[in-house]
Amino acid sequence: MATMIGNMTSNLVPDHPYYPLEVEIASYLANEWSVPVLLSIFSSLCATILAVTLAIVRKVHPDLHDADKAAIWWFVLCGFIHTFFEGYFAVNHSRMGPAQDLFGQLWKEYALSDSRYLTSDPFVLCMETITAFTWGPLSFILAGLITTSHPLRHSLQIIVCVGQMYGLILYYATSMFDHYYKGVAYSRPEFVYFWIYYFFINFIWAIIPGVLLYSSVTATARAFEALNRVSNTRGYKSFKSSNKFE
Repeated sequence: MATMIGNMTSNLVPDHPYYPLEVEIASYLANEWSVPVLLSIFSSLCATILAVTLAIVRKVHPDLHDADKAAIWWFVLCGFIHTFFEGYFAVNHSRMGPAQDLFGQLWKEYALSDSRYLTSDPFVLCMETITAFTWGPLSFILAGLITTSHPLRHSLQIIVCVGQMYGLILYYATSMFDHYYKGVAYSRPEFVYFWIYYFFINFIWAIIPGVLLYSSVTATARAFEALNRVSNTRGYKSFKSSNKFE
């Protein structure tokens, strides 16, 4: 009897730290590296990417405005995160539980704020796949367009920023819908997991793309305003010239 009760009790205790507690995570293994180690490595990679980007921009276009340099750094960083980090998830979503490489452990750490990343959730998988293979490459292209002051820069920037913000809205909305209407929480209750991992880190993709979207929309509006002035001036001059011969 004691053995039976012990077995029943052990079955009620999850073998993972994720929410909801009853969620099944195939072949789950705890991370081998500590959080400080994981974050230090990831931060070092990001710093290296930004340093290399700065060196290239200074060589190719040294007179570029600081705002454009910042936009280039942002889109290069987005390109790497979308293509490689989120692309890793899109390709390996069914093998996340036992993963012990850098990206696998980083995803398991982040999944403390959203366990959908360890269960091949259909929405998360589709969203991350689109992000990895669409917004990732386009972010790299956009960084190149800004560096060369290409006229297509603002058109593509609007597309990418809208795509990033739209994905973020759906990401928040689907999670909150399950939380409030189904009573399912994917994040652990600790402050750091919900407010820092889940909310703040993702909200960066609302703030910066929002600023860049506004910049591109206003730049496009100014360009069309200037074009209209030129067209109206030419039309007025043509009208005056034609009247001279009447």
